[in-house]
Amino acid sequence: MNTIQHTLEQITALDPQWQSRAQNHLDRLTKPPGSLGRLEEIAIWFIQVTERFPPTLPKKMLFPFAADHGVTDEGVSAFPKSVTAQMVYNFLKGGAAVNVLARHAGVEVRVVDMGVDADFKSLPDLIHRKIARGTQNMAQGPAMSRQAAETSLKTGIALAEKATQEGVTLLAVGEMGIGNTTAASAMTAVLCKAPVKNVTGRGTGVDDAALRHKQKIIDQAIKMSDPHSKDPLDVLAKVGGFEIGGMAGLILGAAAHHIPVVIDGFISTAAALIAVALKPEVKSYLLAAHQSVEPGHQIALEHLGLSPLLDLEMRLGEGTGAVLGMGMVDAAIKIVNEMATFDQAGVSGKTEP
Repeated sequence: MNTIQHTLEQITALDPQWQSRAQNHLDRLTKPPGSLGRLEEIAIWFIQVTERFPPTLPKKMLFPFAADHGVTDEGVSAFPKSVTAQMVYNFLKGGAAVNVLARHAGVEVRVVDMGVDADFKSLPDLIHRKIARGTQNMAQGPAMSRQAAETSLKTGIALAEKATQEGVTLLAVGEMGIGNTTAASAMTAVLCKAPVKNVTGRGTGVDDAALRHKQKIIDQAIKMSDPHSKDPLDVLAKVGGFEIGGMAGLILGAAAHHIPVVIDGFISTAAALIAVALKPEVKSYLLAAHQSVEPGHQIALEHLGLSPLLDLEMRLGEGTGAVLGMGMVDAAIKIVNEMATFDQAGVSGKTEP
């Protein structure tokens, strides 16, 4: 059976019995019901996805997927394409923002080369899954073949499978790829049926003239290849990226094994759009870590029905917001496991009228 189809068939709706079990416990803790707000929501989500009570603190892993984009030839980014490879080296040395925050949150980082335009043969700590040395220029035709899009999904699915075998119980997705906000904007415009100008932001920090040019290029790409909004693989192939496909695959693979996934910013949410379009039940397995300042991110989150935990005006990507969100998952689980119930503490509960 096809790997993708088999994975989709393994993904099921969440069992409400686990939600009830978690809610009943939270309501017995020494606090007014619901007074810990979204921390309670996170705890219930984690218990319902993992189907384990009491929950245990998760083994956390972040996969930053890296790839280049041919559309950078159109001058859509403030940074040159070479920065993608340079940042991969920085990730591997532990010097990027995501490395710092991951160490703070106790998250293992595994970098995946999905399609960087560089030769990394001498880097044993890098997961080598290169499909090609970057996508084609989507302003001139499809970014990749449908077969390559499927390969990117299968790669992510396989990585989720391996993480499951290693005992990982909380996953996050991140990315690195100069030009990938252009791809994410195009995908969001198609999948959310939104005007390009509404979903396209400054990415790495382009000025007003460059932003207008970027929007023009995205419009051109969509008109050139005419991706079908009801066929997510077609959208990924025509205006997506290898790293976006890898993230979408990891999300699908995690959901198939009841592993919760924390998504990061705009690019990873574009990947979530693909995963949810392929299997709507996937949405329940996702936690949105933060609200990016990229305008398309809010539109994508609203389309998915996800509410971000944080709004720190971040726009870096890499998985920086996701690892901060993972720390909040730890906090929510500790509330469940360490907070006393009214009976244990000898505290009177709510007075009945």
